[in-house]
Amino acid sequence: MKPRKLGQIPAKADPEAQEEFKAEKLEPRLAEAQAGQRVVFFMDAAHFVYAPCLALVWCFTRVFVTAPSGRQRLHVLAALHATSKEILTVQNLTYVTAETVCELLRLLAGAHPALPITIVLDNARDQKCALVQELARSLGIEWLYLPAYSPNLHLIERLWKWVKKQCLYGKYSPTSADFQAAIQQCLAQAHSDHLAELESLLTLKFQTFTAVPVLGEEAKVAASAGEKQQQAQVHLFPRRKQAQKKVSSKAA
Repeated sequence: MKPRKLGQIPAKADPEAQEEFKAEKLEPRLAEAQAGQRVVFFMDAAHFVYAPCLALVWCFTRVFVTAPSGRQRLHVLAALHATSKEILTVQNLTYVTAETVCELLRLLAGAHPALPITIVLDNARDQKCALVQELARSLGIEWLYLPAYSPNLHLIERLWKWVKKQCLYGKYSPTSADFQAAIQQCLAQAHSDHLAELESLLTLKFQTFTAVPVLGEEAKVAASAGEKQQQAQVHLFPRRKQAQKKVSSKAA
């Protein structure tokens, strides 16, 4: 036993659907990728807002950081190679659109022309429009859509957490340009300077929720048992009263 951070299960997640997706679709393609027969990417967009990312720091008195004004953002659409941990990105300061997705698809197809490509992704609208679907078909790219509310099966989610921890939490960026440069440098150097760390973090093991202890579940079971017992008692009382009425009527 040791202190452990609580995990979170998305409220609308379907554990059975996740388990089925993992066993029947995701794991077979990852096995082909590990055997060198396929390339698998996990694709997602992150929208970094220029704002303080607060963290715990060693200090004698509490330290404050000045928050910037406005809502300046850096939008990063990235594809993470499942086995090599290579990261390909398309970045801008406006929006991630279908054209942005198409640009990244062309990068992936150009980087790996000899093998079939599978992209694991969520159900965002700009990734399911006709323009993107047609380009994917022409490039021979297979879409593998995750079940709804399944960040636990999306490998790239771990990468985004790592990027924030690496270059944003507890760091001060005087300008939006400095903020953007920190993220861009982190992503550019991740594969070359932090490969061992990424290989440890981005393993192809995925948490599912079909058999995990859940805080509060025991209370629900106890409450359910109590309700059933109470309902049984409620049904008994009318029967006893009816029996008493029958006895009293016979006596009369």
